[in-house]
Amino acid sequence: MNKRLFFALMIVLPCITLPTFAQNIVLNVIGESGVATTEIDSIGYTKQFPNYLSLETEVYALKDKLIRIGFIDTKINEIRKQDDTTFNASIYLGQKLNRVRIFFNPEFYKELLKFSEVNINSTYFDLDIKNLEPTLELLNKIIAEQGDPFSTLELNGIKKINEDLISADIHIQTNQKRRIDKIIVKGYEKFPKSFIKHFLKLKPGQSFNLEDIKSKTERLQNLRFAKELKSPEVLFTNDSTTLYLYTEKTKSNNFDGYLGFGTNENTNRIDFDGYLDLRLINNLNYGETLSLFYKSDEIDQQTFDVKLNAPYLFGSHIGLDVGLNIFRKDSTFSTTTQQANLNYQINVNHRIIAGVKGSVSSDLLDSNTILINDYTSNYYQIGYNYVKPQYYDPLFPINFWFDITSNFGNRTQDNIEQKQNAFSLEAYKIFNLNNRNSFFLRLTGASLSSDNYLDNELYRFGGINSIRGFEENSLVANLFGVINTEYRYRLSKTIYIHSVIDAAYFENDITNTKNKLFGFGVGFGLLTKAGLFKLNYSSGKTENIPFKLSNSKIHVSLTATF
Repeated sequence: MNKRLFFALMIVLPCITLPTFAQNIVLNVIGESGVATTEIDSIGYTKQFPNYLSLETEVYALKDKLIRIGFIDTKINEIRKQDDTTFNASIYLGQKLNRVRIFFNPEFYKELLKFSEVNINSTYFDLDIKNLEPTLELLNKIIAEQGDPFSTLELNGIKKINEDLISADIHIQTNQKRRIDKIIVKGYEKFPKSFIKHFLKLKPGQSFNLEDIKSKTERLQNLRFAKELKSPEVLFTNDSTTLYLYTEKTKSNNFDGYLGFGTNENTNRIDFDGYLDLRLINNLNYGETLSLFYKSDEIDQQTFDVKLNAPYLFGSHIGLDVGLNIFRKDSTFSTTTQQANLNYQINVNHRIIAGVKGSVSSDLLDSNTILINDYTSNYYQIGYNYVKPQYYDPLFPINFWFDITSNFGNRTQDNIEQKQNAFSLEAYKIFNLNNRNSFFLRLTGASLSSDNYLDNELYRFGGINSIRGFEENSLVANLFGVINTEYRYRLSKTIYIHSVIDAAYFENDITNTKNKLFGFGVGFGLLTKAGLFKLNYSSGKTENIPFKLSNSKIHVSLTATF
């Protein structure tokens, strides 16, 4: 009995299932003439459908498409079934119109049409009928951007003037213009209010323009301490407009340090040097930056540097930069430098500064020699900074950096004043060739202009952050320039290798020295959970002096973000 039931089901089930796999139906559209049919075919339409409803929808969509390109008399005569799988739709096209004339009233603002391809007259404007819909959409968008997002456009009194032209009256239904009444930040509620006003340039009372707001909030991607989670949203009520910004606080504090070692030429022993670079960003939710730097190198030099940047003081465009630098050269001399600057953030990328800078240097040996002596110096300084970030790339977060500063003042030594000018420059750029290959170019330089010089006021450079392959701060000059280059190749999203090719030129008028330096080497970077680990091996040489492998340097650093 069970076998009979089984065979019966095997026979019945296919009969029940097969009818559900029906064939598609086909649509043929025919015009009132062969020319009309050819015109319809040139426009194109879908010809196969799973059911009649979708076929009928396509016929009416085709009618609307024909009307929009100028066949305003188009009508559907009938949709007739030819056989089980074919339907014929008969459509009347009529004469195609190519131009439309839109009449407007005296209150119409003609400036709305300046971005449209139209011919404007005193009471109307003409355009191709194919451009009618895009033009009306553009007009509506412009009106919405002027603070009226609920405006509507209508064409009334449509009539045919001749075989090639129709006319209509345009009517703009306006509403009360909207302004931003309130701005609410979601996600990172303590986002600095001054950055909303001055960095994003958004504030209550502004005319509402959603496209402009979206372009402004994209600037959040240029901040280290915050990012945009999603596009802004707006809540409209009868009497208010509330703007919602969606942001997230990001990890932006940096800790950087390195360990370097090389062979001491005098003792033939390995000497170690290193530094600490700590940067705390926006920990107080004001967008402030506190930098702390300490370095001790193998030739018994110590550097301590602390800086504070406080942007948009008291809700204004003005920010404050203050700094303290202490440099000590073994037991020979020490120099303390203080500076205070006001800065003005022109826009997202550009910033100008102006302020004062003062230094006090002491001869620790009390030798009072010509080369080293006590002095004080005071300068007025002005500067300009440009930065273009690419924070989406954790390996290379800054694409372009440019910083230039000029100082004008004097040095006082033994109650004698000496006029001096100082100039410094730092710039670097990453040229992204493709997803894996890039080229890094960096230029740093400084000059001190004076009638005479003291050794304890000159610039000290060399090392991992200057020309590589030389000891830290082992080079002394009143003028120098350094070019660093790296060809970088990404092995993956977290690993890259690079070349090291550096060149430098410096002058020391005290020792009457002019020299050219070169540094060559290789290195790699690895992004780990702890931070960005970098190692490079480089060797330096002076012009006309051969390389010595014993002078090579290995530098290791780790930059942690927290």
